Amino acid sequence: MEPGHEVRDGPLPDVAQLVGELTRRADPRRLRRDVEFLADRPRGRIHAPEAMVRAETHVARELAAAGWRTERHPFDVRWRPGCTDRPGGRPSPARFRLHRRLTGANLLATPEGPAAGEDRPHVLVGAHLDTVRGSPGADDNASGVAALLEIARLLGGLPRPPAVTLACFDMEELGCVGSRVEARELRRARRVGGMICLESVGCFATGPGTQALPPGFGAVFPRVAASVRESGLRGDFTLVVHRRSSDGAADLWRRAAGATTPALPVVTLRDPRPDGPLGALAGLVLPPVNHLGRSDHAAFWNARIPAVMLTGTANFRNPHYHRPTDTPDSVDPLRLTAVAVATAVTAVCWRPGTRLGGGNGTADLPW
Repeated sequence: MEPGHEVRDGPLPDVAQLVGELTRRADPRRLRRDVEFLADRPRGRIHAPEAMVRAETHVARELAAAGWRTERHPFDVRWRPGCTDRPGGRPSPARFRLHRRLTGANLLATPEGPAAGEDRPHVLVGAHLDTVRGSPGADDNASGVAALLEIARLLGGLPRPPAVTLACFDMEELGCVGSRVEARELRRARRVGGMICLESVGCFATGPGTQALPPGFGAVFPRVAASVRESGLRGDFTLVVHRRSSDGAADLWRRAAGATTPALPVVTLRDPRPDGPLGALAGLVLPPVNHLGRSDHAAFWNARIPAVMLTGTANFRNPHYHRPTDTPDSVDPLRLTAVAVATAVTAVCWRPGTRLGGGNGTADLPW
């Protein structure tokens, strides 16, 4: 699928069926409560450790209540390249830091009971829990964590638990530190076949001129840029960033989002780089593509694990990005719920390595 290419056919029957079932179970009020709880203060292992522990406890409690086994994976890394977590706008070389030592922890959860298709690698759905200094981070990234918790509730209620793992990553704002540790471990264990990243997914703006494009973006991705401009530069869509290895997940998510209530506009964008370290180095030649790796999914790309990022484009839409004003009022609970439903469906149906998730019949559903 070329960048920005829109397929006009409808959702596959199994996708539509599962979207309908999960939509009936989803509750925007739960997502709103989670965003409000998490985003009432900044949270970070270094600048706000008590708030980080409080947020971590909330996540673990909600996952357990939804029927998931949660493991805390501590890490201690030294001399790690990354960035500063100071508040502010766009990334820049001035934000680069070499961290002498960082100590944190990721949370990973799997369903209670034997999972459907447990003989195959899981699909991991992840979101980062930390914020920059001084920002309560409602969109970045309480929205992603709230969607993750709703996914846990939706999938935890299925008769057969799916082959899905959920993850809350630490220290994303310091340079995706937690996800880089976890991606290496999961690749070594061959536990995960694909990854879906929830990054700043709660801000939607329907007015004209509310969506910006990165400098040089139109020259590298003309189809996507033209599509966004034709819509009046409206920030009402979810961007699905993927690579060739994760075409199937992007197709599935677009189809599922089209069947949600409300239906979500989707822009799909294929990162042209290959998975692995070579793909990371290619960003030096084409700087605009570096924006496509600004979250935890990049660690899985570099570990050669197929991955997609779902995002509302952060600072290219949300004027409160990395600021004290990134409060719950910037998050749309109804559309965020639709994001959670579409992601849950994709996690259940995606078979990494196939175009449309492998099989279109009801036998693939975890009923």
